[in-house]
Amino acid sequence: MPDVIRNGAVTPDAWTFVGLGEGFDAAAPLPTGAIVVPLAAWQAQREALLARNESIGVWLAPADDAEALRGDLGRLALIAVQFPKFTDGRGYSTAVLLRRAGYQGELRAFGDLGRDQLFYLSRVGFDAFALREREDLAGAIASLRDFHETYQGSINQPAPLFRRRETAGTTR
Repeated sequence: MPDVIRNGAVTPDAWTFVGLGEGFDAAAPLPTGAIVVPLAAWQAQREALLARNESIGVWLAPADDAEALRGDLGRLALIAVQFPKFTDGRGYSTAVLLRRAGYQGELRAFGDLGRDQLFYLSRVGFDAFALREREDLAGAIASLRDFHETYQGSINQPAPLFRRRETAGTTR
């Protein structure tokens, strides 16, 4: 079982990801246990998946529309957003959309990710990370604390710095 960073700690990953390879049939039978299925499988087998007495998650590819999950956000224990290339930033926007829509469960970034991205991923709402195999997970946790102050507002700190200073009575 591989490890992931979840809520700032390295933990074993009990989830099984389905459909990451080529030629996946969204209507094919799915394994039992805590599984994460692609959006197409969720849409094709939604009722059967909801009838299970097991944790269910959905993973989104960069081109998938997060809006398709809006009505089911409270039913999903995990939503994972794929970053197939380190230069593909669409997942950042997906995370913001999901958190603004009210998703409270685990939001995981996975794929071609390195420790230098974790701080920024956490600012848009990700709370779990599956990094490239060559990454040192214990060392990557430190990158979540790379910066102590931020100027812009974000999912985890909605007020920009100037508003926080106004509230605190500081004008510097």
